[in-house]
Amino acid sequence: MLINNQNLSNLRTGFQTIVAQAQAIMKAESQYRKVSTFVPSTNKEETYGWMKQLPGMREWIGPRLVNSISEDGFKIKNKPFEETVSVNKYDIEFDNLGTYAPLFSMLGQNAQEQPDLLLWALVKSGFNTNCFDGQYFFDTDHPIKLPDGTMGTYANTDGGGSGSPWFLIDNSKGLMPFIYQEAIAPRFVALDQPNDQGVFMQNEFVYGMDMYCQVGFGLPQLAWGSKNALDGTSYAAARAGLGNIKKDGSGSPLGITGKLLVVGTANESAGRKIVNSEYGTGGVTNEWKGTAELLVVPWL
Repeated sequence: MLINNQNLSNLRTGFQTIVAQAQAIMKAESQYRKVSTFVPSTNKEETYGWMKQLPGMREWIGPRLVNSISEDGFKIKNKPFEETVSVNKYDIEFDNLGTYAPLFSMLGQNAQEQPDLLLWALVKSGFNTNCFDGQYFFDTDHPIKLPDGTMGTYANTDGGGSGSPWFLIDNSKGLMPFIYQEAIAPRFVALDQPNDQGVFMQNEFVYGMDMYCQVGFGLPQLAWGSKNALDGTSYAAARAGLGNIKKDGSGSPLGITGKLLVVGTANESAGRKIVNSEYGTGGVTNEWKGTAELLVVPWL
């Protein structure tokens, strides 16, 4: 193959097509969007000052009660990510390119998997990482304003256990318990001109993917996390715990219901028994069958 602009352009298109095909396959299997609000970002960081400003509707008596957005909000700063590969100039000249197809397929797959890697690592860290209210995302004493104006607390974890984590999530609201913030979606880039420095110095054409994004915690009221054994008792406690969380300031129920049971592979069997099995231990009717969708996440 002659090393000229037209052939290099055709080669770039071929590599990009392989990347795009792999991305399309992985996009269909992505799981992060099931529990995260997608937020397009136009800055290096975004401020979420509205997180604690929405107590709910109230009877309109007198003037409106304005819930001002806090200037000191929760910030999520985007981060750059990249992966780069090289193709030897002689492999192009002698048309020895068949072995590169799997490499570029992995390039697309890895880029499309990055949001899942980031998101589920964040979810696991929620037991010891602060969210917008200054508490761990999964905690037993999140602050909440009571109807009489005093401060109380609510829990979104049972606070015990040391096993594989599992989560019960309400993903039916306008907001999700987690945020995926994207300034630049995964994109294919190339340094493949015959006079590029890499070609001259190292005899290599360079291709890669980059993206600019980040994940963060949203509303802890929408997720319950536990490291206790996943059984009927702990699952019932999670459902009751979410259902008992009240609106800030009003004391009325938030209307949270566990819709999605999220488990890692270690808890897959237990999760299936909870929400899919007709019968429980001892042959009794399983009262929790069908109460939530099961999501098995390999990154947990």
